[in-house]
Amino acid sequence: MAQLKNWCIGEGMDPVKALLVKDVPPETEVGFIEDTLQTIKALGRVKVRGRMYDSQSQSLTVLCECREKVNADAIPLDVVPEGFTTTWRIFGPSKQDEEPQAPPTCDGQNVPLPDSSVFSPLQGSTPEAIIRAVVDVLQMTSKPTQGNNLYRRLRTFSGVMPTPQGEEQLENWVEQARLMNEECDRPEPEKKMRIMESVKGPALEILQAVRFNNPSATSMDYIDILETTFGNPESGEELYFAFRMLCQHHNEKLSEFLRRLERVLNKVVQKGGLQSSAADKARLDQLIKGATKSDIMILNLGLRYRRDSPPTFLELMNEIRLEEEHEAARRRLHPPKAVYAKSATVTSDTELNDLKAEIRQLRAQSSQSVVLLLSPAYKRPSQDPGRKDL
Repeated sequence: MAQLKNWCIGEGMDPVKALLVKDVPPETEVGFIEDTLQTIKALGRVKVRGRMYDSQSQSLTVLCECREKVNADAIPLDVVPEGFTTTWRIFGPSKQDEEPQAPPTCDGQNVPLPDSSVFSPLQGSTPEAIIRAVVDVLQMTSKPTQGNNLYRRLRTFSGVMPTPQGEEQLENWVEQARLMNEECDRPEPEKKMRIMESVKGPALEILQAVRFNNPSATSMDYIDILETTFGNPESGEELYFAFRMLCQHHNEKLSEFLRRLERVLNKVVQKGGLQSSAADKARLDQLIKGATKSDIMILNLGLRYRRDSPPTFLELMNEIRLEEEHEAARRRLHPPKAVYAKSATVTSDTELNDLKAEIRQLRAQSSQSVVLLLSPAYKRPSQDPGRKDL
């Protein structure tokens, strides 16, 4: 709590009435922060006293002051602001009645406790709270290495359907997790911990069972197990067949259709439905076949004549985006002319009165015809012209 105490001393605050809020977006207004925290009834009225930018998480750490003493047992671990998908983590004063002693090791010596400058998270009994607390300690006590400043926390995934607000869908979460696992230059235990901190609910239960039954499982194994458990059970061949049936939607740009193709194609390659060396040719073939709304653009780019040497995804995307920009520029210079239909209207009151008089005359003639037909003296003419009535 040393850092929290020092900040409180500089602001002239009582540390027992202070708390920290982390992962707040830099553009968030002070009033919105106060209103969000005041939705927690145990805090009461909250006042923002200071803000500090964290370059590691690219977010703000906010110092807040409460009117009453903060009860760590009654405060949640985090809060989701209204209209946001990210979670703000809450840190507050820890109990200081007793100083914890370091547990003895096998040789009789004490293991040093973590640095006192590390924030103590509020009390939480859930597995998610414990995992997040351990990750925070690892981040702040480990030595900085190359790429550590690029670390961003994975979005939360629980496996609940439909996806709750503030959580990530499985496909997006798996892509982010694989990218983190491949690009992050950190030890394998830390990678597994970063995956564990981003899951909860059924997903967390699955990974806990994996850790118990297979302690040697890697971080990539964690991702594959979650994808197998909550993802699409289709095989590589079935996914390839679905890929070959994709078509461009109405009002869908060609670049958007290409991105949709690429997502499905990546799954096909991962499931073994297609060799990675044949991905470029399959992408171009299906783009030409399924782009039913962009035949002119396909013709302008000459894609039908490039099947023997198909471009990569990035090259193809760049060419399509440039062509779309040129087409949009041509439309701005020569916008389509609007066609207006002229409706027929009565130009004067005289014509309107004449029309009304004609209508009354026609109604009178029709009524006279009906009376004549119903009269007893009326005789219907004979159908046979040669016949004489007796």
